[in-house]
Amino acid sequence: MNLHLETDEDPRTRQFIDEHNGLSDAALRTPEFARDRDAIKALIERQDRLIVPMRRGAWLFDFRQSKDNPLGVWLRLPADQAPLPDAAWEPVFDLDAFCVSEGKRWNWRGAVTCPWEPTRVLLTLSDGGSDLLRLLEFDAESKQIVEGGFDTPAARSHANWLSRDEICYFGSIDRFSATRSGWPRVGRRLKRGQRPEEAAIMFEAADEDVYGFNLVIDPALWGASADAGLIDIFVAAHEIGVSSAFLIGKDGARRRIDLPEQADFQFNHDHCLWRAKTDERVATGSLVLQRFDPSSETTVLGPERILFQPSEGQAISQMMLMREWCVFIISDRLRPRLMVLDLTRPDAEQREIGLPADMQTAHFRPLHADLHLGDDTLCIIGQGFLQPPACYRLELSDRSREAEPIFVAAAPRYFDATDMSSELLEAVSEDGTRVAYRLVLPKQWIKGALPVLLYGYGGFDVSLSPNYSGVTGRWLEQGGAYVQAYIRGGGEFGPDWYSSAKRHGRDRAFADFVAIARDLVARGYTVPSRIACQGGSNGGLLTGVMLTRYPQDFGAVWCQVPVLDMIRFHLFSAGQAWMDEYGDPEMPEDRDFMLGYSPLHNVRPATEVAYPPIYIESSANDDRVHPSHARRFAARLEEAGHRPLFHEFGSGGHGGDGNSEERAARAAMGYSFLRQTIMR
Repeated sequence: MNLHLETDEDPRTRQFIDEHNGLSDAALRTPEFARDRDAIKALIERQDRLIVPMRRGAWLFDFRQSKDNPLGVWLRLPADQAPLPDAAWEPVFDLDAFCVSEGKRWNWRGAVTCPWEPTRVLLTLSDGGSDLLRLLEFDAESKQIVEGGFDTPAARSHANWLSRDEICYFGSIDRFSATRSGWPRVGRRLKRGQRPEEAAIMFEAADEDVYGFNLVIDPALWGASADAGLIDIFVAAHEIGVSSAFLIGKDGARRRIDLPEQADFQFNHDHCLWRAKTDERVATGSLVLQRFDPSSETTVLGPERILFQPSEGQAISQMMLMREWCVFIISDRLRPRLMVLDLTRPDAEQREIGLPADMQTAHFRPLHADLHLGDDTLCIIGQGFLQPPACYRLELSDRSREAEPIFVAAAPRYFDATDMSSELLEAVSEDGTRVAYRLVLPKQWIKGALPVLLYGYGGFDVSLSPNYSGVTGRWLEQGGAYVQAYIRGGGEFGPDWYSSAKRHGRDRAFADFVAIARDLVARGYTVPSRIACQGGSNGGLLTGVMLTRYPQDFGAVWCQVPVLDMIRFHLFSAGQAWMDEYGDPEMPEDRDFMLGYSPLHNVRPATEVAYPPIYIESSANDDRVHPSHARRFAARLEEAGHRPLFHEFGSGGHGGDGNSEERAARAAMGYSFLRQTIMR
């Protein structure tokens, strides 16, 4: 099936891309597209947005894109000043200028802070939006790239500081250093000026693992004696969400820490916090706290204390060990509840911190860029589809008074939400399972004729939640409704909700999604011809299945960076990591099941079925889901007599990253497609 489209260098592939890009440009780059693109670009570049800074030393830092810096600029502000948009922010690192000087496109991915010198960082730069990362040592105090400092080749990589002068570098710089999935498995002690392949090996995950990484904790920075030495933990991820943790001794020997392999876990200098994904030790979804004593020769972890055991509709959506506090958010029927526990008091009970009632979702992050630094001050960000994000400060370190959220600032409104509304509804899937979704309605709409954009993902334990977006707001302002689907395969309702749609349970995710589309029709909001489904990556698989299995339920399909060939996905390195999720195509039982829904293999001829219009979007440098999935699906549809729109962007990687205009153009292309289909 058009296997030459898997080869980027084949002239036929280039011809296919150029011809189809020309067709999609001609169809979608209309005057309305240009207006959407310009409006969305202006939204991205607005400078009055909410700023949630990170503190390093005496400075607050923020990264933003603007009209003058479409790729972005890293800024700083003295920490004693309020981080408001009109404050005296000064440029620290101009990414646009750096790219000009290098003659190469880099995209911002953040900075890794040195705990012992907090304004010394590793800038993390993506090669054109791909998963290939370059780590570049930078002095944020002097605002200079460190001469002779760390500068690693672009590769799938990550690193932690071991001292002021060494990092533990994991990089897929060659086949030996990578797992079969292409992610880094070997951790090296890298010194300045060393080539990564020449650095001493500290850790190795197995080739059949997905990746490896390490954690470094310095008890001295937490107030302990300097004689204690570093706490070094190595983690081998066997599958996505399945891992083992090892405590590394001073002699390099490693001891496995007694945790379930199917658990999310965190450590600080004296505690371990983990969430159970099975009922191996505690009820699935429970949150467990244990004392952590790395110096013990016998029992590294103390007795288990269950902090939370979920009831129906509940799950842990975020958890964190701070210096002296444990903090977690419970999603209680998709409403956030914030809990805190004082770790300095053995008899302390967790208590709930009240959140504003209009928060549809909330998350938190530390003020300080590294937990070794500063204090346990948290920034809590709450928002909703129609509520701009607001930031609250929670000062847990000040025990002289009861900790309560202190309002700091809120984002401006990016669109007029007057008379718009948001409802949490439920559909019933084919097996009787009730499936939640959130419907956001525009100001005015006609019953039975509402244009609906239905978004879903449904895989890999990924949780969706409401977020305020000027891009979504533009869709709402134009009279469209937006729906976010909380289907099985996601993590919104805990590990069982996720695992029920893994491997041979995959059909449940598809059934849940189409049940929502049908529920919208049954409630009288709309008709199938007015519903468009949208999803990317695993969500691209979801939308591909909607096209081939449920064409009568949709009026349009927006399929982004998709997985569509369920028989060959594992032949690309990153796909090796997905076999626990989908199945092994080399095993007949798995292969037969996946063939039953694989979109590429279930295309029927136009003489038998009329598919709704489909727009397939991919990136030439997507190194997570190879763009051949999208190319070959478009070609297969054409061979069967259908007329898909296909566009392969030249950069942006799997996440569709880019400068402000490129990001705006991708969204505007999709909106142009929707305008010509479900809004006609």
